[in-house]
Amino acid sequence: MKPFFMILLALFCYSTSFAKKYKVASPEAFNKAAAAAVPGDEIIILNGHYTDWAITINTNGNAGKPIIIKAQTAGKVIFSGRITQSLFKLTGSYTVLSGLQFADCRIAKDKGSSGLLVDVKAAQFCRITGCTFTRDTADAQFMPLVSVSGKAADNRIDHCQFIGNVDNMEVQVQVRDVDVPVRTLIDQNVFRDKPKVSWKNANGGECVQIGQDPVLLGTRYAYTTVRDNRFINCNGEAEVISNKSSGNRYSNNYLENCAGELVMRGGHDCVIDSNTIQGGTGGIRVNGTHHTITNNKLTGLPTGIRLMYGMAKGKEEIGFYIAASDCIVSNNHIDHCKVGILVGDSKNADWTGKFDTKRYPSRVMQDVPPTNYQLADNVITDSQDTLVDNTR
Repeated sequence: MKPFFMILLALFCYSTSFAKKYKVASPEAFNKAAAAAVPGDEIIILNGHYTDWAITINTNGNAGKPIIIKAQTAGKVIFSGRITQSLFKLTGSYTVLSGLQFADCRIAKDKGSSGLLVDVKAAQFCRITGCTFTRDTADAQFMPLVSVSGKAADNRIDHCQFIGNVDNMEVQVQVRDVDVPVRTLIDQNVFRDKPKVSWKNANGGECVQIGQDPVLLGTRYAYTTVRDNRFINCNGEAEVISNKSSGNRYSNNYLENCAGELVMRGGHDCVIDSNTIQGGTGGIRVNGTHHTITNNKLTGLPTGIRLMYGMAKGKEEIGFYIAASDCIVSNNHIDHCKVGILVGDSKNADWTGKFDTKRYPSRVMQDVPPTNYQLADNVITDSQDTLVDNTR
């Protein structure tokens, strides 16, 4: 039997040693290569400066042999210009996009289409890695550079650089009523030097946004993980990381001198663990229920952790804000903050006229206090106030 297995091994080695490498420098050449590519093949985009691309990538690799789309030299394949469609739309599986640079792109809306640099649309096990997004702008509010959407699953965005982008969101997981991307991993990226958005309501400038509608869709479970990322001088808006869905995990992220917070704007059952927030305008802001906030290190902030009032409580009631209830806050280290932990922020805030109550059916008074929360084994040092309870 040994000769038989030796022949099989030889045939396997022979078949796997001839993965093809396609070199392309135009959308037409790219599409031709993508149509021919099989698991293990590489599509190499030649060094250069490119505009006017709009590519749908429906390639399908496998777990052992993904299809790789990469720059000839990392950082020397540069895309720019006005973008009114998805520049790269991934719709297949086991495909890797690597080493590309998106610089001075202007994403815009045009005749029913919307610009995106990378759209992971209902893809499975795809990866965006080692790409750079710099000085990219948006013409309209609430437009992301990178989006994961549809029935996408098990995709990853890692080791990318987001630098100096203006008036946009960088990474968005798009949660809809039926289509919820699941198990997205956003890890080991760097976000830095993001200026405040110019929009009138100072909204739409998150670095990472998981879900968009906390009022009606905050109960959708995306199971996204955001870990080991760095956020330096990110001042786009009040929410550097914005959670508006359920079942997500935020761990080992580092925020430094950001004009914004790590925010549980909506949703439930999230884990916020072992993050470091140093300097800036705030730490961790919490609405929603059954969140676990543990082992975070918060230094030099106005307030370390805020448990917020809401217009409603629990998972069944609908409110523009849900009171922070049944949350566990433990083993956090808070140092040199004005207030360590604030229970009951935004008490009796009146939102009359500030949101559309027909679109978002909710009371306008933020008068429901946090309840059933647990504070345990938090270490708060050199702070003006260790604990402020505003619910009394």
